[in-house]
Amino acid sequence: MTAPRPKDGRLIILGIETSCDETAAAVVERDADGKGRIVSNVVRSQLAEHRAYGGVVPEIAARAHVSCLDHIIKAALDEAGLGLESMDGIAATAGPGLIGGVLVGLVTAKALVLVTGKPLIAVNHLEAHALTPGLTDRLRPPYLLLLVSGGHTQLVAVEGIGHYRRYGTTIDDALGEAFDKTAKLLHLDYPGGPAVAAEARLGDAARFSFPRPMLGREGCHFSFSGLKTAVRLAAQDVQPLQPGDVADICAAFEVAVCDTVADRVNHAMARFCAEHPGLTDAALVISGGVAANVALRARLAETAAARGFRLLAPPVALCTDNAAMVAWCGAERLALGLRDPLNTPARARWPLDAEAEPAPYAGAKA
Repeated sequence: MTAPRPKDGRLIILGIETSCDETAAAVVERDADGKGRIVSNVVRSQLAEHRAYGGVVPEIAARAHVSCLDHIIKAALDEAGLGLESMDGIAATAGPGLIGGVLVGLVTAKALVLVTGKPLIAVNHLEAHALTPGLTDRLRPPYLLLLVSGGHTQLVAVEGIGHYRRYGTTIDDALGEAFDKTAKLLHLDYPGGPAVAAEARLGDAARFSFPRPMLGREGCHFSFSGLKTAVRLAAQDVQPLQPGDVADICAAFEVAVCDTVADRVNHAMARFCAEHPGLTDAALVISGGVAANVALRARLAETAAARGFRLLAPPVALCTDNAAMVAWCGAERLALGLRDPLNTPARARWPLDAEAEPAPYAGAKA
């Protein structure tokens, strides 16, 4: 559906994010020239609720969203000093994600739309990550995106708002999942990514030799299950684990991850350049929760520079799930006159590139 564009082109959007274990609301402003500004950004993490389980429990996550989302939305509006009547649209994550959580945010947004008469923008969570550099760095397509999170690992050519071409994805574990499983195996704290990175800074990466899955192969797909298995076998060989063992395993794991991702990204950059001849300012964007990893950022900065790309990574607070990126995605879509009907469904799966061929063995777990 389309909505009339505001006369001055300026948009103020309320964003709602509940796709996993963060309950978030934000208000973002988009000027007529495409410049964005975060007016407020409120995030409530559920780490305490899920820590005992070493991962997110969907039912607990959904109930936590229900219990606090209205307060989070009010806090975001209060921080912005604005009421619902000042919003030009209400954007909410409609997928992909844990379906119970997605339903909480989307149904809440629909209720607010019914009360206020404002447009609804149903946001693809992956698109919100993909478009974040437009908010933080005013980056416009085309550019190459590496999306790395607990649920997704993808290389995508961002051609325009709503236009994406997937180059590669994981055939087994997402990278964030591999970090979390490694942390759980080594009895580290949850969430696993920051815990593994902290240990890696203390360790000797040369002590263990781990595989680099898919290294040197054609294409842009990823695989991390073999690396995860190698970590498990190494940990079994040195039982009982001492602090130094844990640090060395984490350091070797992180280096293997960086080598693997850099290789896959290098293939993707070559393809992107071939498909965009004459592009003078090529950019590689890294987004998603794993984009906060300092070692990975540093390695990809080197990889990008060697190909003549510049690396852009959102601030850490905008790498993990947040509602500012959802509001910005909503603003970008509404600026094009796009809105969604009230019968828009919540989706557990919602690929950015629905035309992409399935990856070989995708979904297989080893």
